[in-house]
Amino acid sequence: MARHHLQRFASPSPSVSLVIHLAGVATLAKTFQFLFDWDTPLAESHGWYFQFLTIIGLTLSLSVFTLASVADITGSTALFDLKNFVSIVATPLEVLVSTLYWGICAIDTALIVPPGYELPIWTDIGFHLAPAVLLTLDLILFSPPWTISGYAVMSLSTAFAFSYWYWVEMCFSKNGWYPYPMFELLTTSQRVLLFTVSAGLVTAFSSILKWVYGVVNGNEQARREALKPLKRVQ
Repeated sequence: MARHHLQRFASPSPSVSLVIHLAGVATLAKTFQFLFDWDTPLAESHGWYFQFLTIIGLTLSLSVFTLASVADITGSTALFDLKNFVSIVATPLEVLVSTLYWGICAIDTALIVPPGYELPIWTDIGFHLAPAVLLTLDLILFSPPWTISGYAVMSLSTAFAFSYWYWVEMCFSKNGWYPYPMFELLTTSQRVLLFTVSAGLVTAFSSILKWVYGVVNGNEQARREALKPLKRVQ
């Protein structure tokens, strides 16, 4: 069994770690399977359902748990390290997806869910809550502490946010409509602001996750770094 000295449980490991990771794969894969049976115009459009940030996040989440499961079975530290690298992007992104989705739905569901695209509640939870919960548990219980600096997270999140914006605009040029109704209501300047704020939130959520990790695992350094996210790691 492998275990970082600051990690709560052994991972990669063919024990509890494998059970949790396989459960994550099953949960996320079942949610992803729903898309293949969901007959909507999006299924035939340019970009498929990957026009939604939710589905991009779900794909990254499923990749994390698949890599973790294979690492548990094989004992591969290379796959475990790759899992942790993808998790650095996927975990705060999924927290962002959950926060924005449920927050906007609380104001007006029509801003983010196109008419006719409403989901059953458990499917909705599978897309917009389960990935964030599962990834957070994996981070806190089965991962070593993140060593990435706030500057690096900010750079990654900004690049990701504006790459997604480019992707959405490219799909719009082919399809003639946006995946999220609220995009239709925003001007170009407002979209720039939206994606800039989203990148900032991913950076903030990354620091919050690092702080929670430090509190749960008794890692004072992680807590200090989380409180000063833009201070370079020495």
